[in-house]
Amino acid sequence: MKIKIPLILPLLLIASAMTHATGQSVSTNSVSSDVLTVAVFDFESKDEAVRDLGPKISALVNANLSAEPQLITVERAELEKALGEQELGLSGTVSSDSAAKVGQLTGAKVLVTGRVFKVDEQTIIVAKIIGTETSRVYGEVVNSKPGADITDMSAELAKKIAADVIQKGDTLVAKVKTLEDRVAKIKSELGDKKLPAVSVKISEQHFGQFVIDPAAQTELSRILQQCGFMVVDSSSTNKPDVEITGEALSEFGMQKGNLKSCRARIEIKARDVASGNIISEDRQTSVAVDLAEHIAAKTALQNGADELAERLIPKLGK
Repeated sequence: MKIKIPLILPLLLIASAMTHATGQSVSTNSVSSDVLTVAVFDFESKDEAVRDLGPKISALVNANLSAEPQLITVERAELEKALGEQELGLSGTVSSDSAAKVGQLTGAKVLVTGRVFKVDEQTIIVAKIIGTETSRVYGEVVNSKPGADITDMSAELAKKIAADVIQKGDTLVAKVKTLEDRVAKIKSELGDKKLPAVSVKISEQHFGQFVIDPAAQTELSRILQQCGFMVVDSSSTNKPDVEITGEALSEFGMQKGNLKSCRARIEIKARDVASGNIISEDRQTSVAVDLAEHIAAKTALQNGADELAERLIPKLGK
């Protein structure tokens, strides 16, 4: 369903950039304020009469969804690469249980899978819409009509899917946490544990170029300090008890009007200096939108660091 509100739509998109930059959700009426990332899998088509239609329908649905200004679709090559690394199939094999893993790999907040089959002379396409963060599932169906072809059916299905994602985004995507919320949660999990001195070194690249001021390192160090940790570096007189190292990569995703999206991936490792033992290894993929490409890239890295901090920092207390 197209949202034909020329004045509200730009505000919705800009609200998304504000959401990622500030860590606070911004809403306009009942429509989701976020620009959501969607991954479309090949539709299952096992019946002999429709055996070759699954990939064609998914490609058409993906193309129609990519035209929606409030949706960003994951590039097909990126989706296949991520799923290939995990040996996950592309045809109707994604369940709500595995959605979180796929979402983390691809950066997609919503997954679309489906099936096409024949009932008598009628062709039926069923789609399943899954929130990777909430595991909430919605379904949509289109039936062949006289004179309609697969192109028309795919376009109709894409409109239904887009309407569900846009209107029900609040149930498909987890509520955005503020930095204060994250810090409070981490402090609660740490309790009265002893907090070690920590060093953070995360190299960062954007378009193959090293960045002087790493956003992920800065964000993680900031959260550590707010949680009461002593953060040290090579110039400090104190030595670290725990070393956090890692790599971060950001790249341009796509452009919608004047807004640009960037994807980022962070991989980190925490090691106890005295024993040399690895405390934790983790990674996070994130997406952000802004008017400026490099700000979008920085924000994507910042968002990824926020997610990692919530999982990593409670493990550092002794």
